[in-house]
Order: sequence, then structure tokens, then C-alpha cells
Amino acid sequence: MSEAIKRAIQDGKTILGLEFGSTRIKAVLVDGTHRAVAQGTWDWENSLVDNVWTYSLEEIWKGLQGCYKSLTEDVRNRYGVTLTRLEAMGFSGMMHGYMPFNAEGELLVPFRTWRNTMTEEACRRLTPLFCFNIPQRWSIAHLYQAILNGEEHVKDISYLTTLAGYIHWQLSGERVLGVGEASGMFPVDSETCDFDAEMTAKFDALTAHRRLGWELKDILPKVLPAGEKAGYLSAEGARILDPDGNLQPGVPMCPPEGDAGTGMTATNSVRVRTGNISAGTSIFSMVVTEKALSKVHEEIDMVTTPDGSPVAMVHCNNCTSDLNAWVNLFEEFAGKLGVKTDKNELYGMLYREALTADADCGGLMAYNYFAGEPVTGLNGGGRPMFVRTPDANFTLANFMRSHLYSSMAALKIGNDILLKEEKVKVDSLTGHGGLFKTPVVGQQLMAAAMNAPVTVMDTASEGGAWGMAVLAAYLVEKEEGESLPDYLSNRIFAGQTGTTIEPKPEDTAGFDRFIAKYKSTLPAEKAAVEGLV
Repeated sequence: MSEAIKRAIQDGKTILGLEFGSTRIKAVLVDGTHRAVAQGTWDWENSLVDNVWTYSLEEIWKGLQGCYKSLTEDVRNRYGVTLTRLEAMGFSGMMHGYMPFNAEGELLVPFRTWRNTMTEEACRRLTPLFCFNIPQRWSIAHLYQAILNGEEHVKDISYLTTLAGYIHWQLSGERVLGVGEASGMFPVDSETCDFDAEMTAKFDALTAHRRLGWELKDILPKVLPAGEKAGYLSAEGARILDPDGNLQPGVPMCPPEGDAGTGMTATNSVRVRTGNISAGTSIFSMVVTEKALSKVHEEIDMVTTPDGSPVAMVHCNNCTSDLNAWVNLFEEFAGKLGVKTDKNELYGMLYREALTADADCGGLMAYNYFAGEPVTGLNGGGRPMFVRTPDANFTLANFMRSHLYSSMAALKIGNDILLKEEKVKVDSLTGHGGLFKTPVVGQQLMAAAMNAPVTVMDTASEGGAWGMAVLAAYLVEKEEGESLPDYLSNRIFAGQTGTTIEPKPEDTAGFDRFIAKYKSTLPAEKAAVEGLV
């Protein structure tokens, strides 16, 4: 088997997917059977600079090159060859955010990531104007907020893109975006697979009196659906990606996508009435809908699949960061006792303990807000908080379960609107991301939150980078007229196995009781944001 993979690598028959996550950059190389044959990683973390969550350009390029180098070293160690040629490639990143550039290609302000909640006024004005929910993390919200703030750089904007779009542009010279990623910048018309023309005109009319010197369509990327050619790796791009000079240019590149699109792809959730839940630093669910929602809900975003189908998205800024902090504390405590712990085993033990807890956490309450959480109305920032009643059943099991519930609570609130109020039908939900790494636990509690079966596939650990590689494979492998849903079902996931957990009635009822108290205690979290500075 390794000889066949070695030959594929030497013959340039492998495909690269690389994704910029919130805390890790990951590269996956797949062969002709779409199996991951090599991987690379690079850990990084956002910084809060002048009250803005950001990554510097230096960190972006250092991370890209470090991740790719990690991949090439894995190839060399496994197969004894140097990676020089690729059949196709694609790049993905955290969706949304704000990266405006001038005509010289210079970034005008530090990258404002999805995590920032500084655009409340812009969203309050744009949502009724468009009759379409505009979340705070969307690029258009950041752009309009900068206009409202009178920021000097706005008049100099020549191009506005996302992290994935920026990487693709620098490596290929093409100013393009995949339609799924584009739908997190500005509303997209699924019929045309392009930015909504009527809303674009409304925005230009809204800002005409400011004499900005540009119209919106002139500064946004070209939108492409999955399967369209999005350029080729340039000679300069090859040198940027691989400073060692081994990688040859000319590699076909698929449209850059967001982590939502790669998550849908990696879980075979691009067909109508399918959905997926991605749970890591942030948490979001995506459900491909049969029709438009009956009205605008600020808790629900409408985006698209990588091939342009409408998707109802519930996105929450906070998920595992507070859980990770508590596990780190327990690890430190164990170290003080002279006990050496394996981090994965520690996570597994603590997560499994949560399954023995009271279904409603026994009077314990936790808020995992490292950042603001628009779904629950916290726009000014976050304060992780744990509180309990004096007579609570204060056990390790209830403590862990309360924090696991908290990591899913805002998502549940949004999905209760989608599934109970809008009556959206979902045939399957697939989970992926760090929260599901420990078997059973995340699935069982998420099934309780959604009151629906949750499946984790055997390929889930490959994540978004693998999903990006699959989208790149679709570019070069699709047959005439072959849709993305059919390609995934027939060629990628045929014969794939996974585990499905049905919701337990007692867990669902317990989570509902927890959520009722969670909502009634939210004023305390808001007070903590205001008072703890």
C-alpha cells in the first residue's frame, strides 16, 4: 500500500487541502481513493490587541509555511520521497471577518476575525434594510461599522476579502471566493450563485452620500461554486507556500471555502434536509433547508453550501475554550500532586464522568463566554462564569456536565427556533470537531440538546482540511453534470461507516430544565461583563 501511495506522490496524483482553524492550521494530503495519506499541523492562537481579536500577517504566513513544512516532513518520513507535484489544491479558513486592502495590496487595518462583536450598530441598520439577518461577524457588518465610525481607511479600500480569500489571492493572483465562503461576507442569491444584486444596490444607495469612491461590487471577490476553476498556483505562490523550493507551480486550485463549507463537505451534509454540527473553539450548526424561513431571526444566519444551496446556520462564538481552561487547571492540580497525566486521557476521563451526572446538572450553572455571544444578546464581550445554589449537588460529574451543556447551550437556543418554531425538517445531523473527540459523550449530550440523532463518521477526525481536499478533488474528478451531493454520496462516502446516538428522553428533559435556568440567569452574566473589567 505504501508503495502505491509513494508512486502517487511522485507522479503528482495527490491532492492538498489546508484549513486555517481558530487554534490550529491543518493540511491533509489525499490519494486517488480520497484517504488521508499525510498530514501537517501548526498551532496558533488569536490575540486581543486594542480590544480587537486578530492574527498578524506575520503569524498567517508563518503558520501557512510551518503547516506545509510539517506536511512535507510527514511525507518524507512515511514514504521517503519529497513532495514536488500536486494534482489539485484548495485553501479554507475561518469564515467572515474583515481584511480590507488598498490598491497596492496593503492591509489597511489589522485582520478583524469572526470573534469580534463590535458591529452591533451596523447590524441593527442593515438587517431591516435587507430584510435579511446580518450577523456581527460578517464582513459587510465590519465594513459598514467602519463607515459609521468614520474610519479613515475606508476611502482607500480596493479589495475586501476573508482569510481564505487572502491566502488564495496571494498564491494564485485570483480575487475569488467559493460561494459558501462568500455567503458569510454578504448575502448570496442561490439562484445566481452570486452576491445578491438587489441588496448590493441598497447598500450603495445607503452609502452614496458618503462619496466613498467605490461601489460594493467593485471591492468584493468574484463568486464561484464548487467545481469551478479558481486559478492555478503561481510561481511566486509556490515559493511562498514552500520556501524550500520543491513544490512546482501550475497546480489547479478550487474556490477557497470557509470552515462551514468544508465541514458540510467532510460530513456529507450538502444535500437538502441534512445538517452538521461543528464544535471546537466556536460551535455552529448547518441545516440545508427546503425553503426560505418564514421570517428573519437574528439567531439564525442564512448562508449556502459550497454549491450554492440555502443553509440555515446557527453560529455561536463560544464552545470549548472554557472547558479547555478547566481541564488545564485539573492538569496543573494533578501535577502539584506529582501525577503525570496524558492530556487526551484526562479529557476522556472528565468527559465520561459527565455521563454519570444529574440530567439537569443538579443546580450548577456555567457560562462559557470568552467572547460576546450575539445569539443570547451579549454583544459587549464575555466573562466565563460558574455559579451554583447553596444546596446544589456539587460533584465533579455535575461540574463537567454543566460545562459541556454550557458549550452547547447557545446553539440549542438557536436551533430550538429553527426546529420547533420554523418546523425545519432534518433527516440527519453529523457531528465533528474537538467536542466529539471523546467517544459517545459529546454525541449523547448533543443529541439531547437537538432532540435528534447525532452521527459521528469514521472520517470525522480528518475535519475541514480533509473536506477542503475533497472539494479540490471534485474540481478535477467530477463528470459532466455531476452535482456535489451526488459526487459526495457516490464517490466519497459510499461504504463509509459511523456511529449514531439517539437522544435519551431523560437527557433531553434534563437539558430543557438546564436551558430554562440558563436563560433566567443570563442577567448575571451580563452584569459580569459590565462589572468585571
